[in-house]
Amino acid sequence: MTIDVAKIRADFPILERRIGDAPLVYLDNAATSQKPKQVIDALTDYYTRYNANVHRGVHTMSVEATEAFEAARAKVAKFIGARQPESVIWTRNISEAINLVAYSWGDANVHAGDEIVITAMEHHSGIVPWQQLALRSGATLRIIPRTGNGRLDMDAARKIINSKTKIVTAVQMSSVLGSVNDVKTLGKLAHENGALILVDGAQSAPHMPVDVEDLDCDFFGLSAHKMLGPTGIGVLWGRPELLKAMPPWMFGGDMILEVSYEKASWNELPYKFEAGTPNIADAIATGVAVDYLSALGMENVRAHEIEITGYALKRLTELERVEVLGPTDNADRGGIISFNHADVHPHDLGTALDRMGIAIRTGHHCAMPLVRSYDVVAAARASFYIYNTTAEVDALVEGIKQVERYFQK
Repeated sequence: MTIDVAKIRADFPILERRIGDAPLVYLDNAATSQKPKQVIDALTDYYTRYNANVHRGVHTMSVEATEAFEAARAKVAKFIGARQPESVIWTRNISEAINLVAYSWGDANVHAGDEIVITAMEHHSGIVPWQQLALRSGATLRIIPRTGNGRLDMDAARKIINSKTKIVTAVQMSSVLGSVNDVKTLGKLAHENGALILVDGAQSAPHMPVDVEDLDCDFFGLSAHKMLGPTGIGVLWGRPELLKAMPPWMFGGDMILEVSYEKASWNELPYKFEAGTPNIADAIATGVAVDYLSALGMENVRAHEIEITGYALKRLTELERVEVLGPTDNADRGGIISFNHADVHPHDLGTALDRMGIAIRTGHHCAMPLVRSYDVVAAARASFYIYNTTAEVDALVEGIKQVERYFQK
C-alpha cells in the first residue's frame, strides 16, 4: 500500500495558504510538522465539550476527560511498542524527557569516575543535560564520532563503550544529516557493559516504525509536535522497573500518594512523574495524531519518505554549487537533507526561498557541534513528511536556481 498524498493534503488546512503570491511549500518538518484537521478538531472538542481536570473529579466531564487522557497514553504506548501504558510519561517535549532521566536516574546513579557516552549527532537536548550531569557528578562525557560519509563510527563505539560507561544516549535519526543510527547495536554494547541506553526518537518516531521492545532500549523519548500533534507535549517511555526505582524530579499535586506536614510519599506510575495539572488537551490530541499515523501505517509513511528523499537527493546533487551534508545515498536515511550553496549564505537562501513560498530551515539546527564539524557555521535544511510531493521538491530546486542567478549578477 502506498499513501494517497493528495487525500492526505486535504486534511491539512494550512497547506492551502499562500505566502505572498505563491502557494506554500512547507519543507521544515524536522522543526515541526503541520497538523491535520482531526487533531485541530480534537483540541476544539475538548475545550468546548468536556474541559475539566483529570483524576480529581467524579462529575461527568472530569470522568470523560480522564478517560480520553488515559486512552491517549495507551495509544502512544501501542504506537511505540510499549507493553504497559503506565511506562509512558507525559512531558512537555523530548527535551524535558531527557532532562528527567538525567536528573532523576542520573543524579542517583552516575558518580565520579563513571562515563556518559553520547554521539556526535546529538541535538543540543542530547548534549547539554549530559554535560551538566557530568559536571554535577564528576563523570566524564565521551562522544562517538561520525565517519566522513555522515554515519556513526561503530568501530569507535565498540572501543568507547566500556565497563566505566553508565549510560549511552543516541539519536535514532539525525536532525541534520538524516542518518538512521543503529541504536539497537549501541544498546547491545551498552548492556554488555552493564550500562543503559536512552534513544532520542524525536525524528524517528514520526517517520518510521518504532518498537521499544525490539530496540531493547531502556528509555525512549519523542515530541508530539513533530508527528502531527500539538506543541508543548512529549513522551518519556522507560522500563517500568527503572521508572519505579527513580525518584521524582518535580513535586506537586497528583504525584503525591500521602502528605503530612513532615513527609510525603509518591503516587504510582506514571503519575509519580506528572506533577500538577497535566497538558490534558494536547495529550488527547496527541492520541488523535497517533490514530492518524497508525491508520496510514508507519511502513507506508517510511516508504513515502524513502521515495521522496531519494528523489530530492537526486535533484539536489544535480546542482553543481550545492553540497549535501552527510549521506548522499538513500539507504538507512530519513527525509532530512542539510546542504550548503558555494555562493549563497544559508540565511540568504532561506529568505529568498521564503519569498517564493518555500519554507526551509537555516542555521545549526540545534546541533551546533555537528554542523561545525563540516567547517561551516550554518546549513540550509529541507525536511519532508507525508504531505510533501515530488513537485514541491522540484519547486525547491528551481527556487535554488533562481537564487543562484540573482547572486551571480
